[in-house]
Amino acid sequence: MTNDTALTSDGLAPQGVGSVLLIACGALAREILALKAANGWDHLDLQCLPAILHNHPERIVPAVQAAVAKHRADYDRIFVVYADCGTGGQLQAACADMGVEMVAGPHCYAFFEGVDAFAARDEITAFYLTDFLVRQFDAFVWQPLGLDRHPELRDMYFGHYEKLVYQAQTDDPQLTQIAQNCADRLGLMFERRLTGYGDLVPALRHA
Repeated sequence: MTNDTALTSDGLAPQGVGSVLLIACGALAREILALKAANGWDHLDLQCLPAILHNHPERIVPAVQAAVAKHRADYDRIFVVYADCGTGGQLQAACADMGVEMVAGPHCYAFFEGVDAFAARDEITAFYLTDFLVRQFDAFVWQPLGLDRHPELRDMYFGHYEKLVYQAQTDDPQLTQIAQNCADRLGLMFERRLTGYGDLVPALRHA
């Protein structure tokens, strides 16, 4: 399995097997591969774009378009395992234009918890982390915001948040402790929710 650092910066290349290509965020690689193995979904191949695009949503649409164009002829169907992810509806429009389907929902936090359940909570003061983002907290949060160099900026960035919600895909005490430490570093209350894979399961089953 490719390590998290490689998934962050490089993504994951497809193996060139199977009839359906999943084009996904690198932050979802472990979950997708686990579901693929557990369910015997050998017809699914996986390409992951660099997970760091999570921090640059304006780059997601061009990257997905390039991946679809590159691999369209090699597979019977392509399914995009991104939600809107901060693209302001542009990814959905691009997928419709290309004739490919994508996961429903505003972002991965919503489909891990369940899109309807997430919307019902209407939490505007919660900061979310998944398993991947807990493991890569420094690379995705602490360093890009410059908090490693200027920790005094923490309250400027996070003063309007009240709690950190760790959406746990796996029941891992070590990850839970790391997530608790992340909340402490941000000066936020901590809440853990064992979401499992949420709506990702029916989405991949559909694919």
